[in-house]
Amino acid sequence: MAPTMKAAILHGRKRVEKVVEGGRRKVEDVVEGGLNTVETVVEAGLNTVETVVVKGRRRVETAVSLGRRTVEKNLLHRRSTMKAAVLHGREDIRIESVPVPRAAPGELVVRVGAALTCGTDLKVFRRGYHARMIVPPALFGHELAGTVVEAGEGVADFAPGDRVVALNSSPCGECYFCERGQENLCDDLMFNNGAYAEFIRIPERIVAKNTLHVPDHVPLEHAALTEPLACAVHGFKDSHPRCGDVVAVIGGGPLGLMILHVAALAGYETIAIVKHDGQVEAARQLGAAHVVQAETIRNAIRDARALTSRSRGVDIAIEAVGTPETWQEALELVRKGGTVNFFGGCAANTHVTLDTNRIHYSDITMRATFHHTPTMCREALNLIAGGRFQAGAFITGRAHLYELNRVFETLMNRSSEIKTAIVP
Repeated sequence: MAPTMKAAILHGRKRVEKVVEGGRRKVEDVVEGGLNTVETVVEAGLNTVETVVVKGRRRVETAVSLGRRTVEKNLLHRRSTMKAAVLHGREDIRIESVPVPRAAPGELVVRVGAALTCGTDLKVFRRGYHARMIVPPALFGHELAGTVVEAGEGVADFAPGDRVVALNSSPCGECYFCERGQENLCDDLMFNNGAYAEFIRIPERIVAKNTLHVPDHVPLEHAALTEPLACAVHGFKDSHPRCGDVVAVIGGGPLGLMILHVAALAGYETIAIVKHDGQVEAARQLGAAHVVQAETIRNAIRDARALTSRSRGVDIAIEAVGTPETWQEALELVRKGGTVNFFGGCAANTHVTLDTNRIHYSDITMRATFHHTPTMCREALNLIAGGRFQAGAFITGRAHLYELNRVFETLMNRSSEIKTAIVP
């Protein structure tokens, strides 16, 4: 081929390559510019959509909150009377029509969402009174959670529509015991009853010190467990457990099972000493490493000691029954240098005989834990809200307010029920 033609072909190829390269660059620039434009438009669109969604959600939440408050106010102010359980004496509860409470300055009125039965209420039902908490005739029940329907003048932290758990007591915060952090022993401990009702008035002091907001994801009947769980947490911590301790709980009632569950969640090896068949499975479900069931408490103590190294006894024994016999036998369950917590309260004027020789020469620490403190109440609600605590396992029945007598009669017959949620 002639040199002239070769040169022309080579020159033409270079021009074509330049044109192609230039075209490719223009195409890439257009594509890149287009992508940037598209991404900018998409990003702007997403931001606009998210802004609209957030604003819309806030408007919906505001509307729902306002609607709930309006509904709650209407529910209260259209009523002059309500149904409530009134304790008149031993095994004498009557469902009566009583005036709907109104909130004085600093107070709340709460529509009860769920009220729970408990061992203390059962004792009061049997005995007809409680030395510190209730003297008949009186409104009855103290474990509850519900929704605020009225907030008295000066209440800043709560408003109608708020979901709350209102504890059954509040310390004064000023006496000798309160100043020492022993609020459960307050000289002026205020109690509040009336949970088995459609509405309940929450006194100013309890509003200020012992009423808590319930997180949205926590069912009200679970939140109502806060009060007994606070007592259980207090009893366990008051026993001063140390790493590696073996903890035995005597009693398979609601509080005994709660203390057992709290100890198991804290990582301690636990022994449950129970009497009834239904309590065996409940104890296992709630974390008991060992369950002892025997006809007599003495045999149960013997079998529980056999589960410990060289049968020396447990490090901590928590009595959660409240009878003289179990108080006395609890002392035989612990090792030398161990701790006994007499958590279960016996009836007034009860006396027990204890082996003073064993107490002294075995260097045994004896404690008794009563009630709860505001700090323990907050710990209890946090434990429930955290999800590890098996709140649902403790609520084994549900009933309407008018069925309350039947529920207590069933509990007196030692049924497998742990707690029943009473819904007004």
